[in-house]
Amino acid sequence: MREMEDIFNGRFNYPYVFLNDGPFDENFMSMPWSLTKATVKFGQIPQEHWSYPDWIDQEKAREERKKIQDNKVMYGGNESYRHMCRFESGFFYQHPIMQQFEMYWRLEPGIQYLCDINYDPFLYMKQRNIKYGWTIGIYELMSTVPTLWKSVRKFMETHRELIPEHNSLWWVSRDNGTTHNGCHFWSNFEIADLSFYRGEAYSKFFDFLDHEGGFFYERWGDAPVHSIAAAMFLQKEEVHWFEDIGYLHPGWQHCPSGDAWLKNRCTCDASDKDKTITNAGWGKCSHEWKLLPDTPQEIRRPIIKHTYTRISISHYNFVIIAIYMPFFYLVSVVHGPNLLAAKIYSYI
Repeated sequence: MREMEDIFNGRFNYPYVFLNDGPFDENFMSMPWSLTKATVKFGQIPQEHWSYPDWIDQEKAREERKKIQDNKVMYGGNESYRHMCRFESGFFYQHPIMQQFEMYWRLEPGIQYLCDINYDPFLYMKQRNIKYGWTIGIYELMSTVPTLWKSVRKFMETHRELIPEHNSLWWVSRDNGTTHNGCHFWSNFEIADLSFYRGEAYSKFFDFLDHEGGFFYERWGDAPVHSIAAAMFLQKEEVHWFEDIGYLHPGWQHCPSGDAWLKNRCTCDASDKDKTITNAGWGKCSHEWKLLPDTPQEIRRPIIKHTYTRISISHYNFVIIAIYMPFFYLVSVVHGPNLLAAKIYSYI
């Protein structure tokens, strides 16, 4: 949170929201208040959003976790991780405290911003009607989602009316929807319009996937769910690669190059193939986003002109949210098992 204040929010003062599956204590709440002049809000996740739905066989879920763990799949045996993925796929934007907000920017423990951010990404997106923003495109661990695409295809076959004529689906499937290539936006960084999640198409998509059971019987993550939904329901121009934002999540980084590297005073090395995902095989998905054909002008969704400016934007429409849970040390390799970590998002 302090880094977010230093590189961005200290100038813009968007509010923060912290959500937890249990109550916060005063000691914890005093820490965010000491780091920012912005408003900080705290809320508790409803039990029904952090528990098993009625249609899930919990014994089967337990057995499947054991199998996945035995196969040494990352977080394969972790029960809380599955509740987290389901919550972030379908419920965080439904929380009562979130209803006043329009957009969010997600942050995670252990991440670093590697360049100055000299403009407001929220305003950039709002003025262009962009619904989803990302920095790293990466291949999924397919052992975590063996039947996800089968379920996606079932949804597409039964909800054709929700899928636009010209979407971005080519990015996740190069054979007209027959198979999934594994490409997804790494959702530890995402800036998105909450109306996308609250709309009819995404709501029905999540509900369908939720009843398929893969959040518990496999290890479906929010990253492939968000990414496939964005590819299926949005046109290319409604999704934006923040190629100028230098960003590191333990394991990989995106580092701008050329003029952007100089202008934004980046501290990363774009040529470092051990860290920079866009220069490694796993980063092929990022480059292939640029190969996605533009939407023909005659069928592009119209850009609704807004008069948003830095002066006119209400900070009560936009926020930075943090989801705080003890198990999150598992999400970031820099946190040990006795440490508590926070998950932070930003909403405009």
